[in-house]
Amino acid sequence: MSDDDIKRDDDDQAAVAEMEAAMAAEQQAAEEQERVESAELDDFSEDANRRNTAVTESTDGSDEEGSEADDPDVSLNVVLDIPVTLSMEIGRTKISIRNLLQLNQGSVVELDRLAGEPMDVMVNGTLIAHGEVVVVNERFGIRLTDVVSPTERVRKLR
Repeated sequence: MSDDDIKRDDDDQAAVAEMEAAMAAEQQAAEEQERVESAELDDFSEDANRRNTAVTESTDGSDEEGSEADDPDVSLNVVLDIPVTLSMEIGRTKISIRNLLQLNQGSVVELDRLAGEPMDVMVNGTLIAHGEVVVVNERFGIRLTDVVSPTERVRKLR
């Protein structure tokens, strides 16, 4: 093995190590973001419960806020305008960094799904449904074929 080959091999190993470190840092950042979002959701829920409790503890029975608190839609309205990210997952695969670095235009990456299998519909990374791709007015869409039950969705949030 020549000195150039050894240097190239060392450079490749350094690049792989650098890529692995970057991916580990990205994974750690994603996990931290998930913890922060979970904590924010918990804080939001606690705050909403405090506000709802304060409204229902009103001493004046004729108070409009007190009468609205009896309506379940009022407490639901607190969360209806919260933005969420809806995404569709067509499939996944695991590849080595070496193969990742070799990808270029025209490369084909095999996924873990069969053709015709339904896609996963995710809200903030949580599976809520399965569906199939449709085209509506020259735009892609998804037709839901199976919706995960609300109790199962809540269980997966924890």
